[in-house]
Amino acid sequence: MEIAVPVQDKVYRRIETISQAVLMAQANLAWQIQNSSISVPSINLFIKYNKKEVFLKINLLRFTEKPETMVAVAAKLCYSPVGVDELLDKMSEEDINKLVRFVIKSGHLSTTEHISFTFAIEGVSRALTHQLVRHRIASYNQQSQRYVSFKDNFEYIVPPKIEKDSDIREEYDKLIKDTHDLYKKLLAKGIEAEDARYLLPNASETKIIVTMNGRELLHFFTVRCCNRAQWEIRKMAINMLKQVKKIAPIVFEKAGPNCLRGPCPEGKFKCDNPPKASDFKI
Repeated sequence: MEIAVPVQDKVYRRIETISQAVLMAQANLAWQIQNSSISVPSINLFIKYNKKEVFLKINLLRFTEKPETMVAVAAKLCYSPVGVDELLDKMSEEDINKLVRFVIKSGHLSTTEHISFTFAIEGVSRALTHQLVRHRIASYNQQSQRYVSFKDNFEYIVPPKIEKDSDIREEYDKLIKDTHDLYKKLLAKGIEAEDARYLLPNASETKIIVTMNGRELLHFFTVRCCNRAQWEIRKMAINMLKQVKKIAPIVFEKAGPNCLRGPCPEGKFKCDNPPKASDFKI
């Protein structure tokens, strides 16, 4: 919650809590009455709700140690009479890179299921996570709206096109403020958060931990780095791709939308300005 109080230099003062906002409004009202001839009814006090910016934050928490060695050993074992220890002793870094490139190009992606990556993701909307959990071969734990009350720490995402239109942005903020005010009213009346949450919008900011194996990540990047993916999940996917490229550069060397590797499969829905490989460089 923040309040913007108009003063002579038109500077907005940011206030973070309801109680602070009330005190600030009272102080400003007293100051204007004392220092000017403005009548009380004409004082223009207005609220800008939650203008604090919410930033996307993605932290790669854990990943398989030496992931490309794991992929190469898994591939080599299928055609070798010896055990894993001997394979590890015999395989050079050059051998590993060559074999990983071969299995990726050949589509033998079961070998990439032996490596996994765990991300902590914050600053995204519930609209995004509704799309994210459709990727079923993954594990998720999300901040609960049932057990967590968002009375004082409610934040939300503003789509760029709404952000650019000041009139629409003001209406957008007001509707979310009104919704959140009713949410808090329900909590105050003893209604549990699990029922009050029915009011909360898809724009609500959320936090989630995600674990995917290499094969699912390759599919995820194919679908969600595409220009036809929604802007928010696409931004997240590109960020994730750049992080895993630092850990397994050969596995994810060609990762990204289909158009990086061949013709676009979207038919009449294909975009006019397809992404380039440089868009996904580290």
